[in-house]
Amino acid sequence: MKRNFLATNSCIYIPDATSCFYHPPGFVILEAVNFYANRLYMQIRLWVTLLLIWSLQVTRAQVAGQIKLESIWLSAEYFPDFPDEFRWMQDDQYYSVLDPGKGIYRYSVANDKQLDAVLDFSKLDLGSIKAEDIETYEFSGDERQVLLKTQVTPIYRHSSTEVCLIADRNSGTVRTLHGGKPVSLATFSPDGSQIAYVFENNLYAQALAGGDAVQVTQDGLRNHIINGAADWVYEEEFALTSAFAWSPDGTKIAFYRFDESQVQEFSMAVYGSLYPVEQRFKYPKAGEANAIVSIHIYDLAARRTVMCDVGPERDQYIPRILWAAAGSLGIMRMNRLQNQVDVLLADPATGATRLLLSESSPTYIREPADFSWYFLADGRMLWLSERDGYQHVYLYDAAGALIRPVTSGAYEVTDIIGVDEKNERLYYRSTEVSPLERHFYVIGLNGKKKEKLSREAGSHDVTASTQYNYFVETWSNISQPPVTRLCDPAGKVLRVLADNQKLQKKVEALTIAAPAFFDFETPDKVRLNGWMIKPPTFDPARQYPVLMFVYGGPGSQEVMNDWGLTSSFNYLWHQMLAQQGYIIVCVDNRGTGGRGRDFRAVTYADLGRYEVEDQLHAARYLQSLPYVDDARIGIWGWSYGGYMTSLCMTKGQGLFKTGIAVAPVTNWRFYDTIYTERYLKTPQLNPDGYDKNSPINYAANLKGNYFLVHGTADDNVHYQNSMEMVDALVKANKQFDTFFYPNKNHGIYGGYTRYHLFNKMTRYILANL
Repeated sequence: MKRNFLATNSCIYIPDATSCFYHPPGFVILEAVNFYANRLYMQIRLWVTLLLIWSLQVTRAQVAGQIKLESIWLSAEYFPDFPDEFRWMQDDQYYSVLDPGKGIYRYSVANDKQLDAVLDFSKLDLGSIKAEDIETYEFSGDERQVLLKTQVTPIYRHSSTEVCLIADRNSGTVRTLHGGKPVSLATFSPDGSQIAYVFENNLYAQALAGGDAVQVTQDGLRNHIINGAADWVYEEEFALTSAFAWSPDGTKIAFYRFDESQVQEFSMAVYGSLYPVEQRFKYPKAGEANAIVSIHIYDLAARRTVMCDVGPERDQYIPRILWAAAGSLGIMRMNRLQNQVDVLLADPATGATRLLLSESSPTYIREPADFSWYFLADGRMLWLSERDGYQHVYLYDAAGALIRPVTSGAYEVTDIIGVDEKNERLYYRSTEVSPLERHFYVIGLNGKKKEKLSREAGSHDVTASTQYNYFVETWSNISQPPVTRLCDPAGKVLRVLADNQKLQKKVEALTIAAPAFFDFETPDKVRLNGWMIKPPTFDPARQYPVLMFVYGGPGSQEVMNDWGLTSSFNYLWHQMLAQQGYIIVCVDNRGTGGRGRDFRAVTYADLGRYEVEDQLHAARYLQSLPYVDDARIGIWGWSYGGYMTSLCMTKGQGLFKTGIAVAPVTNWRFYDTIYTERYLKTPQLNPDGYDKNSPINYAANLKGNYFLVHGTADDNVHYQNSMEMVDALVKANKQFDTFFYPNKNHGIYGGYTRYHLFNKMTRYILANL
């Protein structure tokens, strides 16, 4: 009986081919078998040698221009440079920069000369603290004291604890704050005589002249009462971390108190020990109880606290506080559905309030930010509003009467940079040139003499000096890495602080094709913007697979004329895939930002419907292009983009061959109150809005290759979302792929983690698209 000797064992071992053959007991190998085996071995050696020679030639020709995952995620070779911890100094003629491990150095605006060391770390007695571990710094108002922060330990996305040192520039002495224990949010008073901070959910004030710290609050308790810091949902959805504010004269501190006692706890297992540790924190899911928030003002001289009257309603939000003219406290108040906002002014002596402004919307009001309002010294207020369909700046008098709109037009003012009150000039950024760009403007508070200060096409991020004599601008576009430069009030560039020329040369040496913007009209007569990266050796006569990248959440934008198209790491990874022969595409669907209220708010109470429709329209548009392989379209996204990917794979009727969903929401009932209810109302008021576009309810419709990724310690989009999706897919008998990262949060990073993730994603795309 003859046997196929190649079938006796699956081993393949090139150096000695005969060793891969299996010899069963009693089985005698025929001489003919050895003959053919040896001949096969010689043929394999010849082909392997030729293959290696060809491979080396190709590698020598291409390696210089090829992108490697290691360069993106391990060595971070393509990460732009920025000035380290840049700070304007009070006299407006100097700025300071942190030189890690060495000190803080002062520079002259006039000639860019390094004048002296504000602090030379080598001359300070830092105790057990290493100079290279100092991460950031802040000056007191008189710039005599410098707050140094080290051992920064993240709590959630924005919050952290840190060990704080206070260095005296005159004496050269250093002392630790709160006995060297980790604290949060340490902040100097405006006059520089005191510093406030939060420790174990209580607010403290420390006089820098000496003496014991004053414990302003006494009832702080983890998962129960928070004073001076934000709870999880305020931090995440209102970007509120520091929940206290010094009065301008430094005599009072206004602060938040969060009563979380009625908020349900969410638990996560933390692995790494014999018995996993359970981490528990308060997380209000949609429709559930929020913390009760109150605003208080503490008088340091009188050692007395008053509570501000924010109205009888307890189920509401206080997204911002801001000290106003004549020592009153501005309080921004929103109802739970976030379709009405009020501005109250509180008397710091009594806590009594009066209504200054009220505004409502038929859908929702955009999430407030620090730049949403500004109080002038004479009591007038600048206010950002979308009342005419686009976000603009309005000027009110001290009594709350509208004086005039300062800006107007079919474009959005995205943020207020600052106000030069002496010259009655407002500095701001807007989308006036294009929704894809951000430009820098100045205009009089009378709405006249508007000037565009930014010059080049692209995106301009700006910070103003203390007296508005200078600006630091970071500019980039799709082909230009960020350039940080010092400008005068007319926009003239005085000096380049970081040019990223090395990065520019590295990118120019790569074998890549520049992204190109495009737009198209959907069957609904809506014009959508997108960008496309083609393979560097693109041939219009060929057909290529397409990978679509999506985020698509309310107010977001991925189609922007900036470096890295909003993320330099993803950009280089997308370029790496383009080198492998993929076309990469991103389209901003309805609901995204930069194009006014109506375009963004069309998704209200129906998240997922119009967004997915537009992504499907985009895929069909791509299928119509002659150079696209219409059977090989994939999609991937993270967070809201993971939600979109999951919906496209389940409601897309097989349009997508492959999808990768990272940390997706799979059921809006699992997500938090502030974000979810802003766009969907509560589950009690709008149950269909929650259920008809949740991916877990469409698991049975899954078509294509689906790869689900999540971190098990995700405090934002809980691991629960993916577990429920897995359960639904299994019940529907659907095959899919998963990977989970132990103890990793929503960002899935740390050590080799991000490299590992993108390595897996790359392999998955190459194998399945």
